[in-house]
Parts: sequence; C-alpha cells; structure tokens
Amino acid sequence: MPTPLPCTILRRRSPLARLTVSAVLALALSALFAVSPAWAAEGQISGLAGKCVDVAAASNANGTAVQLYDCNGTNAQKWSNSGDGTLRALGKCLDVVDRSTANGAAVQLWDCSGGANQQWVVTGARDIVNPAANKCLDVRDNNSANGTRLQIWTCTGGANQKWNAPASGGGNPSGFVVSEAQFNQMFPNRNSFYTYSGLTAALSAYPGFAGTGSDTTKKQEAAAFLANVNHETGGLVYVVEQNTANYPHYCDWNQPYGCPAGQAAYYGRGPIQLSWNFNYKAAGDALGIDLLNNPWLVQNDASVAWKTGLWYWNTQSGPGTMTPHAAMVNGAGFGQTIRSINGSLECDGRNPAQVQSRVDAYQRFASILGVSPGNNLYC
Repeated sequence: MPTPLPCTILRRRSPLARLTVSAVLALALSALFAVSPAWAAEGQISGLAGKCVDVAAASNANGTAVQLYDCNGTNAQKWSNSGDGTLRALGKCLDVVDRSTANGAAVQLWDCSGGANQQWVVTGARDIVNPAANKCLDVRDNNSANGTRLQIWTCTGGANQKWNAPASGGGNPSGFVVSEAQFNQMFPNRNSFYTYSGLTAALSAYPGFAGTGSDTTKKQEAAAFLANVNHETGGLVYVVEQNTANYPHYCDWNQPYGCPAGQAAYYGRGPIQLSWNFNYKAAGDALGIDLLNNPWLVQNDASVAWKTGLWYWNTQSGPGTMTPHAAMVNGAGFGQTIRSINGSLECDGRNPAQVQSRVDAYQRFASILGVSPGNNLYC
C-alpha cells in the first residue's frame, strides 16, 4: 500500500464495518462544577502550605485582589459553588483580570457577569481551571507567604496548583455534565473496559471539553463526543480494531522514530480507534505518556484510552477545517464534528447511512441530557 503521509486522520471505518481501516479520533472530557443551584455548596478552598484562597481585606469592591492567606474561617475565605460554573465570595465572582488568557494574569473579585473569565472547572485531579484560557489557578512563584497573589498559569500539576474546594453537596459527584446513570443509559451494552470512572479521570487532560460556554453548549458537546464514540466502537463494545489483517499496515517507517513497538503494534485502539505510529507518537507527546513504545496502554488503561480520544477531539481537525471541540463550542454544529472525524468517507453524500447513524445517536444522547441538539446536524 502507498506510504501514508503523517496526517492525523487517514482512511477509517466504524467497527460496525469491521474497522477495515481505522484511524485516530477523539475522546474524554472535562469535569466541572455543573450542578443545579439547589446543590450549591460553601466552604474554604485550601491549597499550598495548607493556606486558603482569600479576598484581600475582606473587601467586596470590584478589583479586590484574591490571594493566599492563613485559613481563618472568615467570610473572605468562604467560597460557594453556585451551580453555574462560577466560584463566589462576598456576593461576587472569582474573575481573571481583563479577561486575559495569558500566563500570569491575576485573579480578582468582580461583579458576576457570566463571562468566560469567571468560569471555573474543578477537576478530579484537584486543579481549578479556567476553560477559556485552558489554564490553572496558580499561586504566583510557588510562594506560600501570606498575601501572595493568585493567577492563572499553564497547568503543570505542581503543588501550587492543587486545591481542596467545597464539595458539590449533591447532584453529580464527578462534576461532569453526564452523570454515571446517564452514561449507563447511553451505553447499556458497553464493554466493561470503558468505565465511567476512566472517562472522568481523563477529563483533567483537556478541561475545556464539556466545560466551555453555556450549560447547553457543555451538554451538547458531551453528547456529540459520546455519539461519535458510540458510532466508532459499536456502542462502546470494541476496544481494538477487529480486522487483525490490517495490524501490520499502520507502521510508517519513513518516520525518524520508526516503529519501536513492532511492525504490527499500532492498530486501532480505544474509543475512536487511535492508529498509526505517528498518531501514537503525537498523542503520547501531548499527553506526557510514551505511547510510541507502549501502545498497549490504550487498550489496557481506560483513562489513557479516553485521553487519546480527548486529544483528538480538542486538538485535531482531520479532514475537516476545525477541531470537533471548536465545532461544538463555536456553534458550527454536530455535522462538522463528523467531517473532522471521517468526512472524507462519509460527508457530502459519500455515505449518508453512516452520517445518519451518528446523528441518530447524537439526538438520542442530547435527549437523555435534556438539551436541544441544535442546528447543522449533517455534513
């Protein structure tokens, strides 16, 4: 067969067509304080050196600095999860100054406006992330002194970005817009490998996923992702590509790193069937996991499998013009996620039955989440 070019997505089919040729796509999601206001919880947010997120001088004036300070139980340190993605103290919202998405942008207290700079995702890994910037709440210079200003910064996993925030108090404990009960309703016959806990554990890799925009947008994106996954895996049944005759075909020896795991090691795996050595390399580099040398992690570790899907969904456009994440967040519609996943084989009338299968799943999942599917469903 011709030597493939190192693009992210090559020819692919659903496992329902026995995955004669697979490729790479998306998965996983982001955990968020997305519970109803009836479940709002209140308490301290503690972090570095056991100190608390504090409003300077307990002032509720717009622009008041938010800092690290000894925990003292005062209202200046009492933060509520209001159920709309905001974190509030003294009647106002935790806010990124000037709507900046840059490293080092300070946070402050400000009137709640519904802006993206006031949206926060609390992940299972104890990060507090602003999805618009895709950055973490951070203690400046890793300095635990009282009065140290808080800011946003690229997520590093450091101790100065780890927080113990108020519990949700009810609703969905994972924070993800899809509850475990809804997930099980969507995939009643799923393979036991594809666990809900594996999915929610993977959310911290891309906090903007299902954590950006309105509650409607978040649910639509989660439904869109899971609908495409449903199609690619036959309802989360298939973990690996079924046609073993294809396995030796996914090694591009023109890549400088070759195929260290073996000629036949890079077959389709996971929720969207990651395949080819260069895709394992790219996904692994992005996720900080050595998938080039150990591609079997994708079929043995549910969280890794979901993360590879998330990697594609949030960063790759395949044969389309935008990432699936961008398609849902920017209102382009579900049809553009199909184009980015398998448009060269399905869109523009090439395989309307496959497109309809994806659309049917998306509409069903949106109904389970209680949200309209929106417009532009077809590609």
